[in-house]
Amino acid sequence: MNERGFWGDDRGSAPVEFVMVAALLTALTLGVIQLGVATYVRNVVHDAAVEGAYYGALADTSTGSAVDRTREVITRAIGAEYGTDVGTREIMIDGQSVVEVTVRASIPLVGLWPSGLQTEVTAHAPLESFDR
Repeated sequence: MNERGFWGDDRGSAPVEFVMVAALLTALTLGVIQLGVATYVRNVVHDAAVEGAYYGALADTSTGSAVDRTREVITRAIGAEYGTDVGTREIMIDGQSVVEVTVRASIPLVGLWPSGLQTEVTAHAPLESFDR
């Protein structure tokens, strides 16, 4: 032993420090990436609801076709398991008939696997008609 004693010897501490810092940075990086994935899924679901609302509001379509269009967009972008709970209805906003599309989807916690956390997005589009 040297004069600093057993606890004063820092030989071999660099690999241990590297492993501790690398594990912390890896966890932080994966957390940021997963936050980006969750945000992407929410944005895709919202954009699909908007697309479905505008499609269902066309004069030559029914409001029920908005559900099909919304599910199609979600399935194409992130998978069918996110487009299972889609609803539509016709409502009045400020005296204007409007198509409302509501989508409830899971937020992924690990990768793209759905979790128990839910998000709900709603989109509106003015209903077109041939009467005007």
